[in-house]
Amino acid sequence: MDPTTTFRPTARTKARRRTKRVFHDEAAVFAVLDTAMLAHIGYVIDGQPFVTPTVFWRDGRTLYWHGSAASRMLRSCHDAPVCLTVSHLDGLVFDRSGFHHSANYRSVMAFGRARLIKDNAAKRVALDAMIQRLYPGHVASLRPATLAELKQTAFVTMEIEEASVKTRSGGPSAALDIDVGWNGWRGEIPVETRIATPRPDPDNGDHRGLPPELCHLGPGCRLDRALAMAAGVASDIADSNDVPDQPIPN
Repeated sequence: MDPTTTFRPTARTKARRRTKRVFHDEAAVFAVLDTAMLAHIGYVIDGQPFVTPTVFWRDGRTLYWHGSAASRMLRSCHDAPVCLTVSHLDGLVFDRSGFHHSANYRSVMAFGRARLIKDNAAKRVALDAMIQRLYPGHVASLRPATLAELKQTAFVTMEIEEASVKTRSGGPSAALDIDVGWNGWRGEIPVETRIATPRPDPDNGDHRGLPPELCHLGPGCRLDRALAMAAGVASDIADSNDVPDQPIPN
């Protein structure tokens, strides 16, 4: 495998159990990141661990997130090691023993050093990139952020130094002889996050429908698939409720 498209594992990310479920190639990492909006940032302040949820986005191997300029987390993590995690719950797995119950999931752990973006022009670029990542083409209809708004917002960037993907899919493992005679239900219950019906603000006037650039966020669509479409990446996420993919206006 091309080393430029693989994150070389170290003791932090090397699999010790269930090695067939762990991957380090760039494509696998990006596939999980590009189908999520929410990440959890792990960091340490004065010896105390913290984990903070936040919206994030990606540009190549660089991750971004933002929050209030007054945030202790954002101020404290500048030039500090952090761990960013993302996870999707895809199903509940049942077996005839509680020990063998499980869940289907996709997850990423990414490591790097967080750095604050301090230049206001760079902040503006980052803000537009966040909107463009989630809602391609929507920036064109928005009022540009004011200088006061940019000063109230902190943006953090992190180059991925190391990352791993861990996944599980499918139903329960092969039945065990010891379970013969027990009638506990075996199987899988899929879990999905879907988009609900939009609630337009009355201030929209007669423009109550979704604009074309938000067409990927139609009611009933799977969120992870919609985000993959927004990122412009191919997705093999099945969705019987979706209409055929349409290009998202830029």
